[in-house]
Amino acid sequence: MLSLRIATRFLRTSPGQSILIVAGIAVGIAVQIFVGTLITSLQASLLDTTIGNASHVTLQNVDDKKAIVYTPAIQRVLASDPRVKLIVPDRVLSVIFSKGTDSAPINVVGAEPSDINAIYKMRQHLVAGRLVNAADEVILGKSFAKKYQLKTGDPVLVVLPGGEQQKLTLVGIFDVGTSAVNDRIGFTTPDFPRRALGMAANDYSDIQTQLTDPFQSQAVIRSWKGLEVFKGVQFKDWQVENAQLLVGLQGQSSSSYMIQVFVLVAVALGIASTLAISAVQKTRQIGILKAMGLTDRRAGLVFLWEAALLGGCGTALGLVFGVGLLQLFQLGPLTFPIVLDPAFVGGSCAIGVVVALLSAIIPSRGTSRLDPIEVIQGGG
Repeated sequence: MLSLRIATRFLRTSPGQSILIVAGIAVGIAVQIFVGTLITSLQASLLDTTIGNASHVTLQNVDDKKAIVYTPAIQRVLASDPRVKLIVPDRVLSVIFSKGTDSAPINVVGAEPSDINAIYKMRQHLVAGRLVNAADEVILGKSFAKKYQLKTGDPVLVVLPGGEQQKLTLVGIFDVGTSAVNDRIGFTTPDFPRRALGMAANDYSDIQTQLTDPFQSQAVIRSWKGLEVFKGVQFKDWQVENAQLLVGLQGQSSSSYMIQVFVLVAVALGIASTLAISAVQKTRQIGILKAMGLTDRRAGLVFLWEAALLGGCGTALGLVFGVGLLQLFQLGPLTFPIVLDPAFVGGSCAIGVVVALLSAIIPSRGTSRLDPIEVIQGGG
């Protein structure tokens, strides 16, 4: 293609200028990939830490002092909703741990072992022992066990709300990485708190649900509130309970977008200024080529091809630099995993090339309007 060959020739006649603009594009794309990936990875880590092991929508009785009845009708609605990926009915019992002269409050959560593992990923968080199998067994957090010098197989004496003492056996110690859970929560089967609280077989303290998309929690609650089966039920939304976290995440996203926009603007101005200078420098050559039969369309395409070549080379180099920076960054003491999103990287590269092409519109249109006779007569 003639326009492409001319564009290549023009770029080769000014190698220093071409290298500088390619380097500028590469730095811009590398910064965009690096900053965007860091922020999205941090947000994903914060969300996983906050709600990865928690309920997204929790169902409770409107009277906090009463249990919620997990009726077959409620079971059917929750099980048939495609937005719900996990349902965990549980019973919560507040007890006092006692050992010698030491005592401490514990919230004992009673649920099926498979449900405990599903919502808390408990098997992978166990540092000793196993999950509970019987009503007289309990698992406790690592920091709690360390503080009171407990190990698997030890008896755990607890005082029930009515003053009755109950001896449980510590069969596992976990570390979920959250002090609120590690310090104050214990897990057992649903039978122990049911008996202690005098609940019926289908009575629960609450019903925890996790959604396929946690940010759909408000829409899910709105759709459930109008159903008769949920009469007398209140819903707790994780987004409401973590409003400050969401504000922080939105602030992070806004700052990330602003950085990326400014980077792209800088890249666009750099390409546009370079191509504008090139257009002025090559005015005489373009005029001669147009006098020899080069059409206005092909003359304009010369600078579009220059932009495409610069943008393509710069973007490819920026991709390598950006991924390389992320790899180097991971060698340091990171507290969250960096996940490279192919869609984000591909979108960043596409945006880089598009910005380069858009930057060539003005010099391209100016070149296509050149009058070859005036250029040659003026000695442009």
